[in-house]
Amino acid sequence: MSEIKKQYIEKIRPQLKKDLKIKNLMAVPKLTKIVINMGLGEAVKDKGIIAEFESQLTAITGQKPRKNKARQSIAGFNLREGQVIGLSVSLRGQRMYDFLEKFVKIVLPRMRDFRGVPLKSFDGQGNYSIGISEQIVFPEVDYSKVKKVKGLEVTFITTAKENKNAEKLLELLGMPFEKEEK
Repeated sequence: MSEIKKQYIEKIRPQLKKDLKIKNLMAVPKLTKIVINMGLGEAVKDKGIIAEFESQLTAITGQKPRKNKARQSIAGFNLREGQVIGLSVSLRGQRMYDFLEKFVKIVLPRMRDFRGVPLKSFDGQGNYSIGISEQIVFPEVDYSKVKKVKGLEVTFITTAKENKNAEKLLELLGMPFEKEEK
């Protein structure tokens, strides 16, 4: 069992139950999955990009990504229905907690000019998304082999119904939110 999952069960869940005044332990918000998404619009022109970023995303997450295909053709973008235009990975269970720990303790501190993640990135249903502008902040990506720097999006899906509950959960899990200046 990962350190963060153990901490969630032993300390975070009881504290959330008390802080949010929830009677049933099963109603306490929890992290259900983490989705990592990478858009590859330039894959329309260069097919080799898909394999390169697929191997990088596999190294980052420890899981083979799903290829997202275009639903319809758009002539202006030279896009045909069925072409691969993105990659995504859904992490659950042990891999999710391992990725969260690495993301909070290693990746975020390595970002340039990092002062915390913004609070405005909640979606209203208790989920949180953050964009990473460079995949090279992940320790698994070998910078010398990277041909093109690409961004990706990380979404944390929780069972919280409100943003403030999800914020409290993520904060206790170690997410470094930026401090609001007064």
